[in-house]
Amino acid sequence: MIPNNPHTPSDETADFGFRKVPADQKAKYVLRHFNSIARKYDFMNTLLSFGLHYPWKRDAVDVLAVKPGDRIIDICGGTADLTIRIAQEIGPEGQVYLYDINRAMMEVGSHKISKSSPVGKISLIQGDAEQMASRSGQFDGAIVGFGIRNLTHIEEGLKEMHRVLKPGGKLVCLEFSRPTSPWFRRLYDIYSFYLMPWIGKLFTGHREAYTYLPESIRKFPLQEELSAKLRGIGFTEVSYRNLTNGIAVIHQGRKAGGKDEKTHRAERMAHSVEKIKKTLLHRCRDSRTAARQHSSKRLYPLPTYDLRPRGF
Repeated sequence: MIPNNPHTPSDETADFGFRKVPADQKAKYVLRHFNSIARKYDFMNTLLSFGLHYPWKRDAVDVLAVKPGDRIIDICGGTADLTIRIAQEIGPEGQVYLYDINRAMMEVGSHKISKSSPVGKISLIQGDAEQMASRSGQFDGAIVGFGIRNLTHIEEGLKEMHRVLKPGGKLVCLEFSRPTSPWFRRLYDIYSFYLMPWIGKLFTGHREAYTYLPESIRKFPLQEELSAKLRGIGFTEVSYRNLTNGIAVIHQGRKAGGKDEKTHRAERMAHSVEKIKKTLLHRCRDSRTAARQHSSKRLYPLPTYDLRPRGF
């Protein structure tokens, strides 16, 4: 059951792609949308993005810059790609919370987590991103990947993300946008509005789900507009980076308070140096082990030949 949102008047409407639907019903439309494609969601992501979603997600986690022992929340975490990647970075003392409203998507994510053997602890929580089941100031970082445009009230979701972060905590939002190059934008629109629904119908049997995807991207705020929303909510150090000519964008901001950016940079640098040291140490150990194994093998004498000319 989807909870009623107190921010939604009964006569308010919301965008579901290019359609207007009652705002208090949008969450149900989104739920049905993801229920219909959950089992093939990862496959279709890879197919439709030509595999680009993997480096995009890797870059987003790099921007989040987690440290060992951090508590991170992956909002709209779905099938757990970002959760699993973060769990490999935060060490055994860290914890990642995958937070999503859709149980079918989380079940796919849970199966992937069980096979991934993550280093950090992972917890799954089903809930509404606009009314998060968390006390304030609980997390060192929050990340949302390709999910925030599905919220009924984007600003309410962003406010909740700001609320649950600790002072100094960072938000990273990875989301689709529109290409910056005019000619590439035209090609992308043809692909998105004509080919993508056809491919979706072919592989999943659900054309509507892949009609909603490009429509929801078109209705989502552009880079500067979303940056302005983040600043208005209270985030500092707001910036964004376009990926693949603006098809995807990494937005980031930090909750005021806590350590300043200079301190965060110094800590990230120290953490990076420590990771490099550990990597080099492991490689040295592996080399020594291989050398010992090689030297322990039985050595056979090489044959000798008398190369002197006859008569010597």
